[in-house]
Amino acid sequence: MRTDEHISDGSIARTGGGRRALAPRRLLRGALPAVLLLVAACTGDGGGGVAAAAGQPGVAGVGDPLFPRLGNGGYDVRHYGLTLDYVPEGNRLHGIAVVKSRAKQDLNAFNLDFKGLKVRTALVDGKSARVSRKGDELTVTPRSTIGKGREFETKIVYDGKPQRVVDADNGKEGWVETDDGSVSLGEPMGSMTWFPGNHHPSDKATYDINVTVPKGFTAVANGELKRRTVAEDGRTTFAWRTAEPMASYLASVAVGDFTVSETKTKDGLPVYVAVDPDEAERSKGVEKLIPKVVEWGSGLFGPYPFSGTGAVVDNNPDVDYALETQGKPYFPHAPDDLLVVHELVHQWFGNSVSPRTWRDMWLNESFPTYAEWMWEEKTGGRTVAKIFQDFYDGTDKLSEDIWDFPPGNPPADDVSGDPVYGRGAMVLHKVREAVGDKTFFDIVRTWTKQHRHGNAETRQFIELCEKKSGKDLGKLFEAWLYGKAKPPRGRAA
Repeated sequence: MRTDEHISDGSIARTGGGRRALAPRRLLRGALPAVLLLVAACTGDGGGGVAAAAGQPGVAGVGDPLFPRLGNGGYDVRHYGLTLDYVPEGNRLHGIAVVKSRAKQDLNAFNLDFKGLKVRTALVDGKSARVSRKGDELTVTPRSTIGKGREFETKIVYDGKPQRVVDADNGKEGWVETDDGSVSLGEPMGSMTWFPGNHHPSDKATYDINVTVPKGFTAVANGELKRRTVAEDGRTTFAWRTAEPMASYLASVAVGDFTVSETKTKDGLPVYVAVDPDEAERSKGVEKLIPKVVEWGSGLFGPYPFSGTGAVVDNNPDVDYALETQGKPYFPHAPDDLLVVHELVHQWFGNSVSPRTWRDMWLNESFPTYAEWMWEEKTGGRTVAKIFQDFYDGTDKLSEDIWDFPPGNPPADDVSGDPVYGRGAMVLHKVREAVGDKTFFDIVRTWTKQHRHGNAETRQFIELCEKKSGKDLGKLFEAWLYGKAKPPRGRAA
């Protein structure tokens, strides 16, 4: 994810040398627990008279070290089937979520993260279940205990006006209305505004997202478009399937008046690009750039991890950041080349290899940032070594706050701050200096292969670096990843 520092006339602002004036989005971190603990009215929708069952309820929150209330315990989601009917005029959403899960314990109740929308019906394995709400927690009580290891299906029918969430820096996520539709953006908690689920990156699942919209609208979601069905009244249903596991914060639906281009890379990978007509002129290069970046990234990082790629280029002045929504990054305006590189490289780092906890955020952002450096060198700009030096000296416009905290231990209220991006990329460059190019890229390709479509944490990355290089890199990581002070320039392993 990257945030525009300033936007002029609807285009991404640039600085000298073709570099984009960027600063990472300051997500709402310190305030998140307060948001998650807001108390809403309890409901008894869909399941009155359900008897209490034996067993234990799943915990409300997975115990993330930064945001312990996010996600839920007691079960593992395998698949989300989301059927959405959306009317942009009036911002009305009717949804049916079918959540297929496996119980990790004997469950007599479990929680789903869900914000704002009204629950009409709740079923567990086809039988009515009792639900209650407290803040953003929807507690589901089935008629009988769900045994440990058992597969079960939860169906929630809901409707209403989906909300957007405004962060402390005035950044917007959740369900955000646009001038001709809407977009859902989920990092870190926005997905709970449009479907109930286990909204922590450690619980990845496959998805089917079917979206029905009025005549003249296009609905773009993650994965591959399997069907496009037009009813007699012109309403159109777009059926999207994501066969590879996805963290819920990467799930997205964009509805609008889009011009769609469907092509393929030279290796046959589908490329789906949806562009708002107002951004068409400024986005002319995106369609051709995407296959180039995918090919380049595959050579450096290993095979592209998904069955399709693409982008959504919107005209959305209310959102000032791009997001690596899985398979098709979302750009609120026409992006420059480095922003496209950043969000596409996220498909390997963050999307395929997802963080085990939000403390591992630097593993998401350091690789895409370092890829920007490598792309600049590849296209005739500064060398990676020169960019590193500019960051170290503080002469790069993106280096102003990189020493505020160690990227390996971000604070909850600034987990997407500058050090996670810029200093995180510096960590990777120091590792590359210490082990050499051959070993470094072997480490990177091994990392994406070992944890493909899974979750990983910093400890595992450090262990892999030391195993592949045969070196003790403890001092390097201590200084550059965890150290509070600015390390001496020549300090390495």
